[in-house]
This record gives sequence, C-alpha cells and structure tokens, in this order.
Amino acid sequence: MIRSRHAVLSLGLSLVSLLPLSAAQAQAPSAERQAQLEHLLVQDCGSCHGLRMTGGLGPALTLDAIAGKPRDSLIATVTHGRPGTAMPGWNALLDEHDIAWLVDLLLEGYPKP
Repeated sequence: MIRSRHAVLSLGLSLVSLLPLSAAQAQAPSAERQAQLEHLLVQDCGSCHGLRMTGGLGPALTLDAIAGKPRDSLIATVTHGRPGTAMPGWNALLDEHDIAWLVDLLLEGYPKP
C-alpha cells in the first residue's frame, strides 16, 4: 500500500512539473493573432519607435537597446505606459498574453536583420 501511494505521488509530482510548460503553450497567441500583433508592432509601436525599432519619438527597442532591462519591467511599460511621456498603456487593447508575446518578440531581437 505504501509503495503504490509513493508511486502515485511520484507520478503526480512528475505531471505537475509539466504544467508550466503546458500553461505557457496554451497562453501563446494563435498564429493569426501573432500576425496581428506583429502588424501592430510595426504600425503602431513603429510610429514612435521607428519601423525597425531603432528609435524616433520613443527610444530604440532593438535587442541592444533593451538588453539588461528586466522582462517584467518591459511588460509593465507596455501594459501601463509611461506617465509624462507619449508612451500609452496598451492594456485597454491587449491582454497580458499579447503583451508578453510582444515583449518576448523584442527580446528575441525583432526585427531580424
């Protein structure tokens, strides 16, 4: 009895360890939504940050420019904006998964050379 309970507990712990991966995959925007978000990034974000994210009215968002900035801080900026600047908060139009996907795209070096 103790052995079978231990086996069940071990199996349960193994399955729980897979949950974050499954949850992250489930939260990723669909391919269609990703295309919409990339269009938004180029058109809307690019109107201030430059079409290649090299800066303009807003600062550059190139990989070099955002290197060392915490992901959570970048997400907070996109979500809530920057008071006293032209940077609006996007939480009225984008959900947390959309915003995280956009930030991750920038952290991967968007746009690719």
